[in-house]
Amino acid sequence: MNSQQLFRRSRLRLAAWYALVMGGILSLSGFGMARALVQANWVALEREIESIAGTLHDSLEPMLPPSEDPTEVLQQILPDLCIVEQPCEPNPSLIQRHTLGISDRTTYYIRLFDDQGNLLAFSTNQPQPLPDTLNTAPWQTLQTADGPRYRQFTTILHSAAHAHAPGEATHEHPSWGYLQVGRTLAPFDAELQRLRWILIGGFPLALGLIAIASWALSGLAIQPIYQSYQRQQQFTANAAHELRSPLASLLATVEAILRLPPEQAAQVPVLLHTVERQGRRLSQLVADLLLLTSLEQDTAAKPPQPCCLNDIVADLTEELAELAATTDIHLSSQILDTQIYVAGYESQLYRLVSNLIANAIQYTLPGGSVVVSLATHDRAATITVKDTGIGIPAEEQNRIFERFYRVNSDRSRKTGGTGLGLAIAQAIAKRHHGQISVTSEVGNGSMFVIQLPLAAISPSGQQGTTSSPFR
Repeated sequence: MNSQQLFRRSRLRLAAWYALVMGGILSLSGFGMARALVQANWVALEREIESIAGTLHDSLEPMLPPSEDPTEVLQQILPDLCIVEQPCEPNPSLIQRHTLGISDRTTYYIRLFDDQGNLLAFSTNQPQPLPDTLNTAPWQTLQTADGPRYRQFTTILHSAAHAHAPGEATHEHPSWGYLQVGRTLAPFDAELQRLRWILIGGFPLALGLIAIASWALSGLAIQPIYQSYQRQQQFTANAAHELRSPLASLLATVEAILRLPPEQAAQVPVLLHTVERQGRRLSQLVADLLLLTSLEQDTAAKPPQPCCLNDIVADLTEELAELAATTDIHLSSQILDTQIYVAGYESQLYRLVSNLIANAIQYTLPGGSVVVSLATHDRAATITVKDTGIGIPAEEQNRIFERFYRVNSDRSRKTGGTGLGLAIAQAIAKRHHGQISVTSEVGNGSMFVIQLPLAAISPSGQQGTTSSPFR
C-alpha cells in the first residue's frame, strides 16, 4: 500500500469517527431536547385540565344540596349540559355562559356522575362513544374510533350541605358524585407530529452536513501529519543519498587497498588517508543528524544558563581567522563593550554562530570580507554575519534552511558541505526562542541576522539590555 492510499484510508477512518461522535452527540441532544419539549407540553396540558376541573369543582360544590333530585339541580346549575335519558336541547343563558365560559367548548368536555357511578349529565361535544360507567382513575387517555385522542381528569364532588358529625374527618363525609373534565389531544398530537417530521427530515440533512464537515476537518487534521510524513520521507531519501557517496568511496578505497600487489605497498598510507577522510565525513554527518534530533526533541537535561555572546563571537572570530586567511578573506568583528547575555546552552550557541561564519567564509570569493557584528535591539541580542560572497537567489532563500538543501550541489560538495549547517543553526535559534533571517543578492553577498531574547539579569547583577551604535 502506497502512502497516498494509506493517508486516504486514515482520513476516511478519521472522518468516520468524527461523524460517528458528532452524530451521536447531535442525536442525543436532539432527541433529548425533543423529549423534554414534549414532556413540558404534556405537563402544561395536564395542569391546564386540572386547573379547569378545580375551578368547576369550586363553583359547583356549594350548589349541590344532597336532598334534591340531581337532575333538577343540574338543569338549574348547568343548563348547557345534556341530561341522561332526556332530550338534549341546550339553551345557553347568561349564567351558563359565565359558568362554562372558563373553557373552550370545542376543546373541553364535562361529565357528571352520582356517587354510585351513574352518568347524570354530559357536554354535547364529548367524544363518541364513551362508556356510561365511571372509571375513578384520576387520569385517563382515551382513544376514539375515528382517531383523535383525549385526556381526561376525574375528581370527587362533595355536598356542601352535609353536616359533619363530631370527630368526623372532613375527608370521610360521603361524596355527592364525580366530575370529569377532558380535552382533545388533537393540537398536542399535531404538534408532536410536526416535531417528528422535523426530526425525520432534519436528522438526515444534519448527518449529511456532519459527514461533509467531518471529511473537511479530517483533512485539516491529517494535513500536518501528511506534511511531516513527506518531510520524513524526503529526509530519509536525502540522508540515504548523502551516506551513499562516502560509503561507496570508502568501500572502493578499501577494495583498492585489498587488491594492491605487495610491490605497491607504499600507496597504502595514501589510500588509508582517504578512508579516514570519508570516515570522518560519515561521522560528522551522523553527529549532525543526532544533534538535529536532540534539538527538535528538546531532550536537554540541564536548565539554560546565562551565556555571554561577546565571548562567543570574539572566540569564534579568532578561531576562524586562520581558515579565512588561507582563502584570502578578511574576517573581522564589531562587538560592544557592554556584556550581552542570553539564556541558553553555550555549546549550542557556539555551533550556531560558527556555522554561519564558516558558511560565509566558504561561499565568499578570495579577496572578499566577512563581518560579524553583535548589538542589542528591542530587548533582543542581534548577531549579524555579513559577507561579500556570491549571494543567494531570491527564489532559493526560503529553502536554504531545509535539511540537505543546497543552492548549488556541486559547489557545496567542493567545500565539503552536507547541507545541514543552516538547518542546525535554525534549530538552535528556535531552541533558544530566537530566529534567523537572511537578505541576499546574487553577486553582492548575503547577510544573516540572528535575534535572541536577552537574559533578564546578567551574572554580575546588571540588566542585560544595552544600546547599540550599529542600529
